[in-house]
Amino acid sequence: MDLSSILSAGAELIKNNSDDATTNLDSSSITSALGGLLGGGSGGGLDIGSLLSNLSSGDLGSTIQSWVGNGENLPISADAISDLLGSDKIAAFASQLGLSEDSAKTALADALPNIVDQATDGSESSMVEGLLAQVGGVGGAMGMLGKMFKS
Repeated sequence: MDLSSILSAGAELIKNNSDDATTNLDSSSITSALGGLLGGGSGGGLDIGSLLSNLSSGDLGSTIQSWVGNGENLPISADAISDLLGSDKIAAFASQLGLSEDSAKTALADALPNIVDQATDGSESSMVEGLLAQVGGVGGAMGMLGKMFKS
């Protein structure tokens, strides 16, 4: 699945989540806001490396591992979304869509596990290669995983 399709799928998850504030949002506006929030990679792709780097020092390692790995995606709380992405980015995302920050966090908590899961799907070798490049190759990924699973 390409980046555009991943962001569009994320937009549909946000639009159809349980928060009424997101129901009437325009899908292309959500897609654009997601691209701005999660982008930043030099290739114009999702900046999953930064996301994973933010987790290496947090308590969400097993949650994020479930998103990247095969199997069921573990949920993330709306409050943890702020820790993961930063409150300034959440505020900008919310403002761009005319949402409250609480609605934005809830929407992102619903959508982000699936977005990361799709972006790191092993069947999309270019996305995986991009992810590895962002974290410094296989060695960087292994070092990051080592930090995530230290006791």
